[in-house]
Amino acid sequence: MKDLSFPLVSVITINFNQSAVTADLLKSLRKISYPVVEIIVVDNASDKDPVDPIIDVFPEVRFLKSKTNLGFAGGNNLGAKIAKGDYFLFLNNDTEVDPGFLEPLVARLQSDSGIGMVSPKIRFHHTPDTIQYAGYTPMNRITLRQHLIGYREKDNGQYNIGGPTFSIHGAAMMVPRSVIEKVGLMAEQYFLYYEEHDWAERVKGAGYTVCYEASSLVMHKESISTGIESPLKVYYINRNRFLFARRNSKGFRKWLALMYLSIIAFPKALTSYLLKGRFDLAKCVWNAYIWNFFRFSQVRNNQYLD
Repeated sequence: MKDLSFPLVSVITINFNQSAVTADLLKSLRKISYPVVEIIVVDNASDKDPVDPIIDVFPEVRFLKSKTNLGFAGGNNLGAKIAKGDYFLFLNNDTEVDPGFLEPLVARLQSDSGIGMVSPKIRFHHTPDTIQYAGYTPMNRITLRQHLIGYREKDNGQYNIGGPTFSIHGAAMMVPRSVIEKVGLMAEQYFLYYEEHDWAERVKGAGYTVCYEASSLVMHKESISTGIESPLKVYYINRNRFLFARRNSKGFRKWLALMYLSIIAFPKALTSYLLKGRFDLAKCVWNAYIWNFFRFSQVRNNQYLD
């Protein structure tokens, strides 16, 4: 008989050319105290370091290979489509988890059916006493900026009370199956960055709240896969900031946001990289703007075509 106090949790993570990093996460998951989990690793068409060397090392894990790189949203969605759990935990492969991290997340969701998403406290792996995420401040609807609560603060227990927050963190986010069945999976147009905030907006729009759970802990190595200020990261952050505004802003605020991004944010980023001599990153900013410019009117049922 199924133990109703421990519903099945599907842990989904993506590997892209990082089999050793993924193996570290899987080793940490072996130590967790939660008794009912399935683990799914999606290899996102790795061309240099696929999961093959670690498949036999982790027989308890289900490995799924994508023929193409589907990005963060698409890769996680692929894993979610075969998941059997009552709760889905989307976990970056560059994380390692505290042994008791799952129970508080499940308990938070079980405590209130109105909660649609929850993320744990996240600290930096390289400086384990330092916070990366303890919730999000509200997003400014014009600039599309928000701030990580507790970011780079030493963890002295100042954020040890969980509760509602503006958005989840993409490195570790748990969503009930029932919520996904109602609002759908992540929008794959983003490919990388902002997709979790877009998803949170849809979940909140369906009447749910988003929560931060302080008693659950995940350690994040951050930016191993994309690099710090890499062309890939610069392109998608700039492209998807604009895309987020197009999809999630309405009326006068939408036009103000698009004007701000077009007249202030994009030119500022472009000029900054040009002055630094980073012509590769300046080109990424320009391409991000052009991508949005030629897709501005492509919308069908609130889902942009791409």
